[in-house]
Amino acid sequence: MNTSLPDDIVVNNFVAAQRSLRIAFVTETYPPEVNGVAMTVARIVEGLHRRNHDVQLIRPRQAASDAAGQTVRFHEVLMRGLPIPRYPNLRMGVPSKRALVQLWSLRRPDIVHIATEGALGWSALQAAIHLKLPVSSDFRTNFHAYSRHYGIGWLYKPIMAYLRKFHNRTHSTMVPTAALQRELEASGFKQLNVVSRGVDVQQFTPLQRSQVLRDQWGLAADDLCIIHVGRIAPEKNLAVLMAAFDAISKTQPRAKLVMVGSGPEQAAMQARYPTVIFAGQRSGDELGAHYASADLFLFPSLTETFGNVTTEAMASGLALLAFDYAAAAQLIRSGENGRLVAMGDSAAFVSAAVAMAADAAGRRQMGTAACLTASALDWSSVTARFEGVLDQVIQRAALPNRSFVTTGSLPAV
Repeated sequence: MNTSLPDDIVVNNFVAAQRSLRIAFVTETYPPEVNGVAMTVARIVEGLHRRNHDVQLIRPRQAASDAAGQTVRFHEVLMRGLPIPRYPNLRMGVPSKRALVQLWSLRRPDIVHIATEGALGWSALQAAIHLKLPVSSDFRTNFHAYSRHYGIGWLYKPIMAYLRKFHNRTHSTMVPTAALQRELEASGFKQLNVVSRGVDVQQFTPLQRSQVLRDQWGLAADDLCIIHVGRIAPEKNLAVLMAAFDAISKTQPRAKLVMVGSGPEQAAMQARYPTVIFAGQRSGDELGAHYASADLFLFPSLTETFGNVTTEAMASGLALLAFDYAAAAQLIRSGENGRLVAMGDSAAFVSAAVAMAADAAGRRQMGTAACLTASALDWSSVTARFEGVLDQVIQRAALPNRSFVTTGSLPAV
């Protein structure tokens, strides 16, 4: 069985930094907030700290009781934040250029890394340019794609123009897949570098499977459990998920659908689908047990930059069905360690879901192969590549006669 990763999962083999760096890391979301960006940012920040870098984490204050953390080589700076409409548990930053200029004038970082493109991220970019600091960024969330699901599709072009302007003023923008790199380059984005995402194979593992949990869901050992993990929101294409489950239920009436997460559509969906199990937000080993205790992961979203749930489901030993893009396109060999259908083909998604639901032996084989694929996605190697990009940005910015903005992706070394 082939368990190697696809060739394009690592485009640039960057050499890790050989010295301790002072990194100012700016993000508008961070745990305990629950979302894919917060989780991956935390993994990278923790990994950089473990690799002996001095990390200054700058983020909005999440609650009145929120206190800035501080340990050796790590300290937080909490900025003012505002609730995000329709997501009251999340905060967004506010313009803060003057405060950041003062902060970095007193203690100059080697590089500023900006994880999110909101008001705090824009302020950090302006402050870094003002102080002539090397600056890198992440392209993590498809805000431009989300606009189409909230009745503001007319904002697509201005949002893309803003994102392009934002990222092209940095020395490097990190993207999680080669496919997204190509898509953004076609839209005029420059200096892009691929740095993939990792997965915690201790938290997400088939060993977390729990019959006690399945009993709570009303499932016997051989009953089919379908799971979806993510925001319960319009951009997740949940109508296709429900169409697939309805089709499966016609031949397997004992099948259950478990939805892990919360969001603006949850109340309406609970009222419409009273037999669906809405498990709410889960984290840590509890989340791992929810994944591993299911049998089939259906992921109909069309708005992901990566889709961390893809790797979490694979590491948990689940057969997974997704559209052919983002992390799924990068990691799944259709028919071997999961199954892919063409982008946007809802009928094909429903048909494939019904076929996978009926093939228990095939699901088990796919789940085993998926787990092996995920075992190679170690966070330490992802952090090393991230670190290597930062170090090359710093080195390139220090060269004489270099303009602030580079004109292409950094070379592999």
